[in-house]
Amino acid sequence: MTSLDTVVRWVEARSALPSSGTPVAAAITGRYSAEDGGQSDTALGEEFWLVRPMYFTTLHFSDDGTEHRDCFVDSDGIVRLPYGLASAETVTHWAELPMLPGGLTMRAVLGADVPAALQNAWSAHPGT
Repeated sequence: MTSLDTVVRWVEARSALPSSGTPVAAAITGRYSAEDGGQSDTALGEEFWLVRPMYFTTLHFSDDGTEHRDCFVDSDGIVRLPYGLASAETVTHWAELPMLPGGLTMRAVLGADVPAALQNAWSAHPGT
């Protein structure tokens, strides 16, 4: 039986940063905009702390050409800096993403190997 459990080791962003290009789970803190119509009325202006998938890079250029160093970038291209640096939303902690389920020792599978990897994961049963 394959265990589908995983352990997450959080690292404080003020003390260490991941290697460039590393995909991570990032704990982000900030404040919802009081003018943001997309949020519920109860969250407007409130502080938040949440987890998002991101990657870390030592050099990133935003769509407008702005250069960022030692930053976390999400799938929408939003750049967040480590906690303590000048940014509206900052990363307090990060953790390496777990390995794919099904007993794999990797975080990504591409091409022809995907169907077999998925089948292996789907046939795995939660263990202890």
